[in-house]
Amino acid sequence: MALNKAGVNLPEECGGHIIKPYTGPFAAVNPATGKMGFGGGSKLCVGLRAAIEESGLKDGMTITFHHHFREGDKIIGQVLTTIEEMGIRGLRFAPSAVVNLRNPSIVHFIESGVIDRVEASGIRGELGDAVIAGAMEKPVILRPHGGRPRAIAAGELTVDVAFIGVSAADEYGNANGVIGENACGALGYSHVDAQHGKKVIAVTDTIVPYPCTPATIRQETVDMVVCLDEIGDSDLIGKGAARLTRNPRDLLIAKNTAVVIAHCGCFENGFSFQTGAGAIPIACTKYVGDYMQEKGIKAGFALGGVTSGIVDLLNADLINYVEAVQSFDAVAARAMLGNSRIVECDSNRYANPHNKGCMVNRLDIAVLGALEVDVNFNVNILTGSSGEMLGGLGGGPDVAAGAKVPILALPLFRGRTPSIVNKVFTLCTPGETVAAVVTEVGVALNPQHRSYDMLRDSLKNADVAICGIEEMKHLAETITGIPEPIRCTDRVVALVEYRDGTVIDVIRQLEK
Repeated sequence: MALNKAGVNLPEECGGHIIKPYTGPFAAVNPATGKMGFGGGSKLCVGLRAAIEESGLKDGMTITFHHHFREGDKIIGQVLTTIEEMGIRGLRFAPSAVVNLRNPSIVHFIESGVIDRVEASGIRGELGDAVIAGAMEKPVILRPHGGRPRAIAAGELTVDVAFIGVSAADEYGNANGVIGENACGALGYSHVDAQHGKKVIAVTDTIVPYPCTPATIRQETVDMVVCLDEIGDSDLIGKGAARLTRNPRDLLIAKNTAVVIAHCGCFENGFSFQTGAGAIPIACTKYVGDYMQEKGIKAGFALGGVTSGIVDLLNADLINYVEAVQSFDAVAARAMLGNSRIVECDSNRYANPHNKGCMVNRLDIAVLGALEVDVNFNVNILTGSSGEMLGGLGGGPDVAAGAKVPILALPLFRGRTPSIVNKVFTLCTPGETVAAVVTEVGVALNPQHRSYDMLRDSLKNADVAICGIEEMKHLAETITGIPEPIRCTDRVVALVEYRDGTVIDVIRQLEK
């Protein structure tokens, strides 16, 4: 028997349950941290330096960010500058993606030794140029959006300190991306960092009274809150509503894609889809909406990055729900506020292939973009015609693997460069996961895809030309000629991971 702090005699064991005697209201600590949970006070820190010091960040650790503020992000630069001033070096920089941030330059922090490893979905812009030229000693690891939460959950990517930018927060750590001057909308890529980060710092420029509602980033995951003078450039975070392209070729590709969608065999009440951003997908979304109205069809849900075009379909009652991982424009970002039919979807739920069920597996139809596709339907979404880093993996490999009918929509050629080639320069999405390639001249169906028979039969009477992928390649090369091969050294500068963590290709340093 043991006497607990309240004066009650207790057995040491009861029915197989080991008794832990009560020791006082604030005495028992969290076994994992050795501390009590945070009390009822404020988590606000006076500046980034105080928060970073409290986080215990040291040389060699991993720091993470999200890319929802896109090129308007002013948090990453301020954090890295503070870290540099504190003399911390050799960090693994692992944001969800790197957009083209120049003020200050991410490359500067590599040259100064603050960053010695990079892991992300994509590294476009100055950082991509530097990596492909051989600026980093250690190869960059590139993962699709579904591969990142998988890697974090598997312990392959440990998050020591997560810096989560939010457009508004309260002093206790509840936060979101939908209110405040610099609203970016959904924060789907940051949830996994909040859940797995050893220390989580919410960074905002807008403190609101407790509780901040809706709280998509929640107080129980946040250790510290920092309020800066500014966290972003609202003009670059979300520019109005994305406009419909007037480019005749893009419109024709979008129309052809919409025809394939409307006749693919899955276009029926309750269907699900993802169309994404960019000139062709935005136009395609409009044309799909026209078909939905014409045929009286309503979608069950739309998934992924959300545009104003998707919001238009929701408002027209052509979609039941939108599961938003990110918001591509200001209209989509603001539409989330107070609209219960737009749900923020975290990247684990969205596309992690190793959880107990991700949403891409429930997609009927998806529209994908690419820089190149080859005659085996393999897709390159990273490197351009000169080998430079132009894109990011994004969720392309995840969506292609999960959707019943993944459709690749792209022009036959860009400038003097064919988009249909004999072999892609960088393999990102395996060909067997792509059902069809749509260009301005028609549609090529992939006989290796699981939906081939359904598509072949469903499209027999559709108003779109069916042609072979080799035929498309020949036509493209007839117009552009065959480009010279890209010359590389043997040195690997980046590893391209597939969504399951295996390496599907490597990127080598370009010859000067």
